[in-house]
Amino acid sequence: MKKRLKEIEEEAGALREMQAKVEKEMGAVQDSPGASATQAEKEEVDSRSIYVGNVDYACTPEEVQQHFQSCGTVNRVTILTDKFGQPKGFAYVEFVEVDAVQNALLLNESELHGRQLKVSAKRTNIPGMKQYRGRRPNPFFRSRRPFIPGPAYYPAYGYG
Repeated sequence: MKKRLKEIEEEAGALREMQAKVEKEMGAVQDSPGASATQAEKEEVDSRSIYVGNVDYACTPEEVQQHFQSCGTVNRVTILTDKFGQPKGFAYVEFVEVDAVQNALLLNESELHGRQLKVSAKRTNIPGMKQYRGRRPNPFFRSRRPFIPGPAYYPAYGYG
């Protein structure tokens, strides 16, 4: 029994060493500059991007890119979809230059596929702003059950 316990302890020690080695390698990979976008990089990309609302569901990214090509060089067009793959009706357009955003804002209320587009500068999300705060009771909500008084309650002491 003691022999088996010693084997298990040796295995556990070897596993700990391997896990530490892997964590060290993973930490080195994540610390590399291209591994994940920092907040400053996200803000820089958002400063070169616009939000386009009221996009037709049949519209393709190529058509949106062609519509905004006159503003500047388009880097990427993203049309968001729901979990079934259907378009949500809005898009994000990322430009190469920051000046192109001001030109694109001039295309607000322009038409694409017979729909009037709503163009605005893309805002940067602030982490933690959408926190669940719970439901507040509505003072104007009434219960569906009417109040029915029960039998009268008399305290045990006080009558005689």
